[in-house]
Amino acid sequence: MRVITGTARGRKLKDLPGMDTRPTTDKVKESIFNIVQFDVEGRRVLDLFGGTGQLGIEALSRGAGRCVFVDSSRQAAAVIRDNVALTGFSDRAQVVQGDAISFLGSCREKFGLAFLDPPYAADLLEKALFRIAEIDIMAENGIIVCESAAEKALPTLPAPYEKGREYRYGKIKLTLYHRRA
Repeated sequence: MRVITGTARGRKLKDLPGMDTRPTTDKVKESIFNIVQFDVEGRRVLDLFGGTGQLGIEALSRGAGRCVFVDSSRQAAAVIRDNVALTGFSDRAQVVQGDAISFLGSCREKFGLAFLDPPYAADLLEKALFRIAEIDIMAENGIIVCESAAEKALPTLPAPYEKGREYRYGKIKLTLYHRRA
């Protein structure tokens, strides 16, 4: 697992031991950033189910202004902190060890880009999406990128949120949501 491009290009990131975390493959990560390439620069980013922090770190490497990483696992939060320090982004990153849905309830910040990649077997993706829409933590024209199993049907959200395109990569599906102005 490495940073694909930007100021930290080529840096290898620490991984979590065991099989509890499913890192996004380089192919899918590259596809994500090809899709949002013009929507990263200067934005506040939320990496909600951070794991190793690779999506948020990739965004920082490509010019995002700030990233908040959230993961419920103490071990994952420690790995994210290590990876953020390794890539030199500690001054633009905040790592929160805690429940993602609870974090959303207390969040007082607006984000231009959010990555949601929870464990596939849990129902956390839908809960997080509805909570984001309810609290309205996305900035105008903000983008939510969801990673899920290819067969999973994701919900429609209330306005001003709009479900966008879906992209399939084998057993993985990316779904975009946009917050309209």
